[in-house]
Amino acid sequence: MTTTDVPAVELNNGVRIPQFGFGVFQIPPEETAQAVRTALEAGYRHIDTAQMYRNEEGVGAGIAESGLAREDVFVTTKLANDAHGHDNAITALEGSLRRLGFDHVDLYLVHWPLPHKDNYVRTWQGFEDILRADKARAIGVSNFQPAHLDRLAEETGTVPAVNQIELHPALQQTELREYHRAHGIATEAWSPLAQAEVLDDPALKELAEKHGRTAAQVVLRWHLQLGNIVFPKSSSPERIRQNIDVFGFELDDEDMAAIGKLDDGRRTGPDPDTFTG
Repeated sequence: MTTTDVPAVELNNGVRIPQFGFGVFQIPPEETAQAVRTALEAGYRHIDTAQMYRNEEGVGAGIAESGLAREDVFVTTKLANDAHGHDNAITALEGSLRRLGFDHVDLYLVHWPLPHKDNYVRTWQGFEDILRADKARAIGVSNFQPAHLDRLAEETGTVPAVNQIELHPALQQTELREYHRAHGIATEAWSPLAQAEVLDDPALKELAEKHGRTAAQVVLRWHLQLGNIVFPKSSSPERIRQNIDVFGFELDDEDMAAIGKLDDGRRTGPDPDTFTG
């Protein structure tokens, strides 16, 4: 696996993000640096973390220990839910930068809209100031619904570069992905394997056998061919290497259609319209 095998997606402000990355959600802080080093050795150049994961220090340490230049690794972090608001968002990023050991992140996301607080517009205005100050190369959101995105468009001047949403074969988010395409927003998929809930599906097992791959590799390849940005999480060195080994085969139209039939609207995480943080 070489980094040249991983395609990049150009965001709406011209910044390029590797389409395949490594997620560190639920990786214990004391294990994060080693996991990040393993991922970087395997060819990953995109790491996705968040303030709420409490492992930003490990991400920064893993990158520093890898010997790679800072500009060679794309790093995303996300705003904690208790830090909404214009000034809070800016202060929270400064904390992330200290923990990471960076002077900027490549992508900073509003982690949840929290509509019950009705503060995501002011929060986004803080993100706009962060972008102007070059503390983030791009800014985006996570778990936003079309109504939330419409309001940002109406009340602010910056379209999010990405929306990171729960997305997997059992929750394919077709309408939201179409909204993103229409508005120049890149789609990032969290829980891309539905926390392994879909991997025993007979259709995926059949496709895995057809291609001589694992069901997880088939699902990750499906994401890539849809155009999603994806970053599976694992603490296992073998699984970390296996997950990124998805560039040597291709799903045909029938394969993609078979996976398309698996959508049943099943969430593994909270509903953004009702989640209160």
